[in-house]
Amino acid sequence: MARPPLTVASAQYPIGQPASLQEWEDKIEDWVAKGAATGAQLLVFPEYAAIEQAACFGPEVYSDLQKTLHTVAELAASRVQLHIDLAARHNVHILVGSGPVLKSDGRFVNAAQLVTPTGLVGEQEKIIMTPFERDWGISGGAPLRVFETVLGRIAVLICYDSEFPLLARALAEAGAEVVLVPSCTERVSGFHRVRTGSMARALENTIATVQSPTVGDALWSPAVDKNEGSAGIYVPSEHGVSDTGVLAEGSLSQPQWVTATIDLERLRRVRETGEMRNYADWSTQPGAAPLGQPVEIVALL
Repeated sequence: MARPPLTVASAQYPIGQPASLQEWEDKIEDWVAKGAATGAQLLVFPEYAAIEQAACFGPEVYSDLQKTLHTVAELAASRVQLHIDLAARHNVHILVGSGPVLKSDGRFVNAAQLVTPTGLVGEQEKIIMTPFERDWGISGGAPLRVFETVLGRIAVLICYDSEFPLLARALAEAGAEVVLVPSCTERVSGFHRVRTGSMARALENTIATVQSPTVGDALWSPAVDKNEGSAGIYVPSEHGVSDTGVLAEGSLSQPQWVTATIDLERLRRVRETGEMRNYADWSTQPGAAPLGQPVEIVALL
């Protein structure tokens, strides 16, 4: 079945210091309304955007990393419900800004939720931890998932995960057409690592990738104190698709939505008839073979 074009809006989301949960909710509502007004069917928020909620509870919470993690994790259900309500109101799919989730065994993981206008929710946990996340006491999660939606087959690689080719390859072999890359990087160098990973994963697998970063200083927080980056929507550099592999990019570290329309059907044809056939030729690498790595297919239809 042919996939219609998909219009995506990726947030360069500024971490602020809301004084109350109502102020935070008003901000999210405003951002979703403006994102939907671009005509996008899918809105993408960044990694650790949820940490902003800790500011609502004053310095006793927001200046203490462990209290921040516990407090924001306790808000996970209500945070997702707000985005479900907004998705229904604006008839869009939304990737909720990721945050800590407390597992039944007492571990924290970093998870992002994909919500639909009909109220369905899929969750992807970050697989590979950065050094600072290990220092925080956050654990790697599982499994990899591909979400079957009316927009297409969507997957999520949270920030650092985008820098590991075999994760994206497993998702592509499981049918992913668009991989969302919410990110949180304190330096421009970190942003470019994730950008490079996102562009490489699009090239290797003949898919689209969508990076969404946090931006701005939040010196009140020991977790998300500095944030640099720009949003980007990437595809293979291929004649008739994009000469550069960049469909759209924002201005560095400026709050904004970045939008582009992805021709999913054209990408599918490029796999078979493109100038280069990276997806098909993966197995010709010495030692390469189909991964067979378990990937859950989650229906959000």
